[in-house]
Amino acid sequence: MPCLVPFNDEEVELSFFAFRPVGLFAEEVVEALKWFSFYNESQLGCAFSCVMKSIHGSMIVWVGAWLKSSQEKKRLLSSTLVSTLSNISNLAILLDHGFLGAYAGQNKDGRPSSTAKFSIGDAVSVYNILPKKDNDELLSYACMAILRSFLPRMEGVASGLCFNRKDKAMVTCLHVWRSLFDCYSWLLTSDPETKTLPYLSEVSEDVEYDVFRVVYVSGDEVGNARFMMLRNAEEEEEISSGAIQNRIFQTCGFFQRQSRGTDEKAFQYGNKNAECE
Repeated sequence: MPCLVPFNDEEVELSFFAFRPVGLFAEEVVEALKWFSFYNESQLGCAFSCVMKSIHGSMIVWVGAWLKSSQEKKRLLSSTLVSTLSNISNLAILLDHGFLGAYAGQNKDGRPSSTAKFSIGDAVSVYNILPKKDNDELLSYACMAILRSFLPRMEGVASGLCFNRKDKAMVTCLHVWRSLFDCYSWLLTSDPETKTLPYLSEVSEDVEYDVFRVVYVSGDEVGNARFMMLRNAEEEEEISSGAIQNRIFQTCGFFQRQSRGTDEKAFQYGNKNAECE
């Protein structure tokens, strides 16, 4: 069963935890986060969750959906989740965590629903955008305008969403793609450096970017998950060929120049040195 993320935060908010595995423990981290999902859903009331793994970098991100609550309840929930994650502190460094609230979204997959769908194997591209001082609202409006203007013309995309981070000034823009090939085809042909960034240059201080693969969704059947991962492994091998890989990195290079620092071509969140306590 896929995750369905609403286009607004009237009832549901998302929490996220971003990790960098220690050494070669990436698969162990993913497995541990699956159990983390099960615990949160059975004991803490998490509606659904997923795990995303960076295609080119080492980052692994866990995302969970919760019924909207007060700031105090979110603070207590966050403290509980961080404490629970201390069990994997020997496997991964906790880079950042927080809450996100959706404020805009749009589908392009023929569904009239006001939700974006996440399933195992989906490719997801993510922009993290920091506003210039006192430009929080302007940045939010600019990102929403870009989403509504560009999404109908983006081939291969299924859905797009915009989120405001709850604990700091930041906008996250997310696109769900029908395939990893579609995602990279858009990157290579759309020239986002000249067609997208100029709309944000006056209101944004930093733009960071990464592409993820959804490797786990709570409730998905094991057999379907295995089939999707086998198919996606073949797709990633094809895309990772030298010529295509070089063109992708050249196209994405401008995002790295905009960013204050990246880890293996993966965007980093704010608290880079924090560990699970």
